[in-house]
Amino acid sequence: MLRRLHPDQPDSFAFSPENQKWAEAQLTKYPQGREASAIIPLLWRAQEQEGWLSRPAVEFVADMLNMAHIRALEVATFYFMFQLRPVGSAAHVQVCGTLSCMICGAEDLIDICKEKISPTPHTISNDGKLSWEEVECLGACTNAPMAQIGKDYYEDLSNERFEELIEEWRNGSAPSPGPQNGRFSVEPSVGLTSLLEGEGSGPSENKSVSLAKKFNDTIKKIDGTEVKVSVHWNKQ
Repeated sequence: MLRRLHPDQPDSFAFSPENQKWAEAQLTKYPQGREASAIIPLLWRAQEQEGWLSRPAVEFVADMLNMAHIRALEVATFYFMFQLRPVGSAAHVQVCGTLSCMICGAEDLIDICKEKISPTPHTISNDGKLSWEEVECLGACTNAPMAQIGKDYYEDLSNERFEELIEEWRNGSAPSPGPQNGRFSVEPSVGLTSLLEGEGSGPSENKSVSLAKKFNDTIKKIDGTEVKVSVHWNKQ
């Protein structure tokens, strides 16, 4: 599939001050002269900051890494995780459409996206707040069907719950991620059948969900203030 840059591009790009510190810290992971190895994490942080990857962002990262612009553009256009066109200002919904999710109802979720967001993928809704796409397996087959928004998974989705979530994202809220049917994690949908000791005595939500709620970054643009920059790999 040929991937091209969007025809409408911003005039410039710059990391936020905290993201700039984070990016510079990443370069210390690599030997001198090998800083170009940081191309993917830096492009990803640029996308997390803006929601999508513009040409000025790609070129900004290339300049940081002393790379030819075309080499950075080759990376950005090769990997489908990089969004090369603007996305919804509130959320970009990625619906898994691979086997397990398809069998469990992903096609219905895609129909809901077409109705509630836009008739075609990678097209921003009329209010500018949402966009969507179908993606390949996201590795949460036990909790099918599911969708990813930002860093978080929304799993065990029913049509009704998915419609509710879309409206919550549209309104700028960050609903609790993880299983949406009361399941703790990836245990059998009928409940535990083994390892029953201590059942019900643990936390009410799994660690992934609790961290997502702590940082509240489901639909938040990442500006670098979320976690303190650390260069622990430099410690002797």
